[in-house]
Amino acid sequence: MSGHSHWHSIKHAKAITDAKRSRLFSKLSKEIEVTAREGGDPEKNPKLRAVIEKAKSAQMPSENIERAIKRGTGELKGEKLEQVLYEAYGPGGTAILIEGITDNKNRTLNEIKQILNQHNGKLVDEGAVKWMFERKGEIIINLEKQDPPLKKEDIELLAIEAGAEDFSWPKENIFEIYTQPEELEKVKEFLNKKGIKTESASLGWKAKELIKIDQKHKESAERLFESLDDNDAVQEIYSNIDNL
Repeated sequence: MSGHSHWHSIKHAKAITDAKRSRLFSKLSKEIEVTAREGGDPEKNPKLRAVIEKAKSAQMPSENIERAIKRGTGELKGEKLEQVLYEAYGPGGTAILIEGITDNKNRTLNEIKQILNQHNGKLVDEGAVKWMFERKGEIIINLEKQDPPLKKEDIELLAIEAGAEDFSWPKENIFEIYTQPEELEKVKEFLNKKGIKTESASLGWKAKELIKIDQKHKESAERLFESLDDNDAVQEIYSNIDNL
C-alpha cells in the first residue's frame, strides 16, 4: 500500500500537542469558510460536514466553526479568500503539491517561493508535477480513539469491505484509507455504521509512485514541510517521498 499526505501526519500531532493550535484553527476556519460557499448546511453539503468534523477532532471551539460558516455564506463580512495549488520540486528531486487558501495570491506566491529556495526546493510551472499525483478521497482513522478497541487487521478488513481502493499506516496508530473521489462519502458512511470513528474525510492528492531518498535529503524535506506548514496560507502538503 502506498502514498500519503505528509501534512495530515504532522497536523494530527499538532492538533493534540503543539503550541501552534491557534494557527491550526485559523487554517481550519479558512477551509470551512471556502467550503461553506457551496452551502452552509452540513447536511446538504458533505464537504462542509467533513471539514467541520476535522475541526471538531482538532478541538476547535463551536463558535469559531459557526463564525467561519457565516463568513462563507455571507452572513458575516470576511476576507476575499482564494484557493491556490503550487507545484514544486524538493530535496532529492522529490515532487510536491502545496494546497493553500489566501487573501493575497501574489504575497503567498512570493512567500512559498522564498521558503522553497531556503530549503533546496523550486517552484515549477503548472502541470510539471501534478501529473505524478491522482485525486483521491482520503479518510484518516486514529486507532487509539476507537471504542471498543480495534486491531490493525480488523480495520484493514473493514476498509476492504467498505470499498477502499488502497490504505496505509503512516504512523503506528494512524490509518489512512484511499477511495475514488466519488466513493468517499459511501466508504465513510459504511465505516461510521460499523462504529468506526473517523478523524477526517476529504479529497486530496496521492502520489502514483513513491521514491526513496537518502537520510540527508529526507531531513531537508522534513524541514521544508515544517516551514511550509508554518505559513498561514498553506493547508495541505503532498509529496512522493516514501516513508517520510
